[in-house]
Amino acid sequence: MSQLKQLLAQHNVKVPEDFLEKIAQYKALLEKWNKVHNLTGAKTLQQIDQFILDAVIPVTFLPSVTKAMDIGTGAGFPGMILAIALPQTHFTLVEPLSKRASFLQFVKADLGLSNVDVKALRVEQLSSEPYDLITSRAVTDTEMLLKLSKPFCSEGTLLLFYKGEKVYDEIDETLDYTIIEAENRHYLLIKR
Repeated sequence: MSQLKQLLAQHNVKVPEDFLEKIAQYKALLEKWNKVHNLTGAKTLQQIDQFILDAVIPVTFLPSVTKAMDIGTGAGFPGMILAIALPQTHFTLVEPLSKRASFLQFVKADLGLSNVDVKALRVEQLSSEPYDLITSRAVTDTEMLLKLSKPFCSEGTLLLFYKGEKVYDEIDETLDYTIIEAENRHYLLIKR
């Protein structure tokens, strides 16, 4: 766990006191479930630490928000990790694959995360309601993410898409956006 603690310190990521303890529980569950259900491509603890760091770096630049949604949470990146790092924010984790949604539900219960709801649906099946923050990682291109997010946006909603270097090819210049680069990630932050 000390490697992750070092990585967080290197990036000035401030997390709650119990973050590393809860992340240790999360990693143990992920390792156990991943052997049977193949939830993520990250197979080593070092890869998982990198995924966790990648998920949590945005706490260094995100404003405080009350209500967030993560589209296509998968094994928990970034939504579950952000929910652990930001206990004051309520997260709706949207994951259509039942094995992954079941894992997320199990993590929620095991870690006692009262700020998490898991929806085992496609985002298009959810009732429209506004969120302060919408996140997504490794789901689809920016244009499609904007379409999927639209029913959940109100004035001031922030969209945080975890992208690779192709983000510059995907971005519409008319959008109010910022790209924050860290490690091998391009965090695309769009204000609605």
